[in-house]
Amino acid sequence: MGRHVMEALGKARVVIEDGKVVSVGEPVVKYCPLFYKYRGIKELNCDTIRENMEFRMRAFGMCCPNRDVRMDNFLSFGISEVMCLALSKGILDAVVTAADGCGTAVITDPGIVQGMGGRISGIVETSPIEKVIDAIGPENVVDPKTTPIDQRKGVEMAVSKGYKKIAVTVAFPDDAEYLRKKYGDSVVIMAVHTTGISEADAERYFDYADVITACASRYVREVGSKRALIQAGTKVPIYGATEFGRQIIQLKLDELGRTADNTLDESPDPLL
Repeated sequence: MGRHVMEALGKARVVIEDGKVVSVGEPVVKYCPLFYKYRGIKELNCDTIRENMEFRMRAFGMCCPNRDVRMDNFLSFGISEVMCLALSKGILDAVVTAADGCGTAVITDPGIVQGMGGRISGIVETSPIEKVIDAIGPENVVDPKTTPIDQRKGVEMAVSKGYKKIAVTVAFPDDAEYLRKKYGDSVVIMAVHTTGISEADAERYFDYADVITACASRYVREVGSKRALIQAGTKVPIYGATEFGRQIIQLKLDELGRTADNTLDESPDPLL
């Protein structure tokens, strides 16, 4: 079953080996309103994080051989939900994402985009899971033997397959800048895992990304309040930084019968 490493709830480093949680680091965020809403978790600590990771392993086989690959929407406004809808409407041709069991992969099936990305945390390292790679197709995985997380290679693969409008999740501003400068508007850059980034990096995301999720980032919220074209959500908002980003967020709002937000409500604690 291999080794899988995530920066999970509260950005705690979690290591899973052979189907067991073997290590849980201290979280830097102690409270998340979304985890309280959906799982009733009042405080993020080593025990509650371990319990949640073990729940995910039982519920849908995260990091396990029986991994569920398809899934219904989990959050109203997660990044994967926005990509899933845009893909299903033909606005996107493909999604480059990273997940447990496959690393970076090129996915064109909306149900698999949601299934692989909808309920996992920041994946740092993963090992091959046969069921996952078979479902995605080994030819759509950057390297099915070593399952690296390499979004640049993922976009390169998607372009080589002839896809024209490619969404890609990025966890580093350097990747956002590189991909925008190399591929222009053919890539739709989705910035994720932003907790703890600097103000300068938050500005860079608004320079180069289309959609940015706030996570527990103080600076993404501050920059977003000035530069975003649209905001969805008040607790852990996502921001549209380009016209295309605005359009795909609006598409999701329309599906839910909601309007855009312009205020912030209960936030993660602390914001970093």
